[in-house]
Amino acid sequence: MNSERYEAEKTLDEVRLITGRTRVFAILADPIYHVKTPQTMNAVFDDQGLDCVLVPFHVAPAGLAALVGGLRRMQNFGGFIATVPHKTSMLDLCDEVSIAARHIGAVNCVRRENDGRLVGTMLDGIGFVEAMRSRGVDVAGMRVFLVGAGGASSAIAFGLADAGVRHITVSNRSAVRAVELAARLTAAYPSLSVSTDASDIGDHDLIVNGSTLGMLPSDADPIDFTCIHAKHLVADAIMEPSMTPLLRAARSKGCVVFPGKPMLDSQILLMARHMGALPVNQA
Repeated sequence: MNSERYEAEKTLDEVRLITGRTRVFAILADPIYHVKTPQTMNAVFDDQGLDCVLVPFHVAPAGLAALVGGLRRMQNFGGFIATVPHKTSMLDLCDEVSIAARHIGAVNCVRRENDGRLVGTMLDGIGFVEAMRSRGVDVAGMRVFLVGAGGASSAIAFGLADAGVRHITVSNRSAVRAVELAARLTAAYPSLSVSTDASDIGDHDLIVNGSTLGMLPSDADPIDFTCIHAKHLVADAIMEPSMTPLLRAARSKGCVVFPGKPMLDSQILLMARHMGALPVNQA
């Protein structure tokens, strides 16, 4: 056997093969190009020696219900992660959702039971808080300025409230949705100070962009960048680009910044457990 053939066969042996026994998982998004979950989750599967694979599914909102209906019938399908813009829609497409998901009004991780039932939960908020903690930041007692009132923003808001922040200002292009999120926060956390008056950004400790603004070059700025000062902590839930216009502007002013990817890293094992790829008690 010559050396080139040996190296080729050795490489094939080292590649995890997808077979008819492989358990399939997915991430659902529109657009799909920016997602980082397949790389991160498949690295976990490799590390754990699991015969599983997670693949990206590009599905527009109009086709979401039909796709989910088909996934129910795939007997080698274990579950999926839902991201922009499908998190809120998934709430009504699941057969059962966690209390947290019901409060937040969105689902980002779904397990398919053997009988085809879909069980959803929401892990974005936990992931965000844990990502902050991994950088040595305890959000308890902070005043937070949150951009967005959709699925990711709502999850982050509830995660922050659960972690003990003192105040949350919700800023959203649709004032009605901002008021709705503020009302849900107040109902769940009566002692939390909540506002939808976004006129004063400066009087906050932490600025969080939970919206999609900044994903595309043509997007409007999520906030007025001139209001950022060096004492602000600034975080963005967007994965791609990793350094959004908001984070670049904040860094130029001397702020400590928090990109979106660590939020995914902090919840990836939780997702694998919820979908049944890993035992609930496995580290």
